[in-house]
Amino acid sequence: MPTLPTFVLVHGAFANSFSFAPLQAELGLLGHRSVAVDLPGHGFEATFPAAYQAPQDADALASAPGGIKDVTLADAVARVIAVLERARRNGPTVLVGHSRGGITLTAVANARPDLVDRLVYVSGWCPVDLDVAGYYAGPEMADVDPRAMATALVGDPAELGVLRCNFRTADPEALGALRRTIGADLTDDEFRAFLNTFQPDDNLDAGTTADCAHAATWGRIPKTYVRLADDLAIPLAMQDRMIREGDARTPDNPFDVHTLPGSHLHWLVHPEPAAEILAGLAAG
Repeated sequence: MPTLPTFVLVHGAFANSFSFAPLQAELGLLGHRSVAVDLPGHGFEATFPAAYQAPQDADALASAPGGIKDVTLADAVARVIAVLERARRNGPTVLVGHSRGGITLTAVANARPDLVDRLVYVSGWCPVDLDVAGYYAGPEMADVDPRAMATALVGDPAELGVLRCNFRTADPEALGALRRTIGADLTDDEFRAFLNTFQPDDNLDAGTTADCAHAATWGRIPKTYVRLADDLAIPLAMQDRMIREGDARTPDNPFDVHTLPGSHLHWLVHPEPAAEILAGLAAG
């Protein structure tokens, strides 16, 4: 790219722009511009019920309303498009998404491929042949620990209208299941520090088959997939399945694939290798 791009960073479930602070620091030190997006209902728009504070009120937490209740995937897409339109004034853009943020990346690319010069999924959901619910039913997800979120889940999502997790729990079973799934290679302090950047609520809308990758739009954008070799939240077999399906959807524009060691969260806590990959993409 003759002009260095702006990296636009899209977070995953229960996360926010704060997750990317270490990565943005590394990118800045390498001479690159970046902006981390808070999807609607995230960051300073998030709801933190008083019952979530200490001492916690479990009953009140299970029923307190959440402001993210009516947020949709379309709202997330509109937020990212608005950021891309502004970033585009400065030159090319590279849209980077992690985990659930990959769903938003795909939907944005379907809607406005003209705003994106490269897509980068970092162990991100890239729905091609199925929606995410369909992928969760696949054999690649069979070994994912169902307790990872279930033990932290609070209230009935159907009644609350949101997914709510108690990331401030002291329950050793809940913390152990979460850590094994998303951060087994982090220290105790690193893992707890990251949990304290999470917000309790996320929205229910993860898209439908209509939001899967469209060959005519998504498929014309250069795209990279960064595999996380030790990820137990989106296992390597599932990452590879989405890469294969994406390559089959657009055989003339296959994924550029990179692999990093580490868990679902390790690359965000120790971002130097990921920043080097992104800097290399910017350099062409």
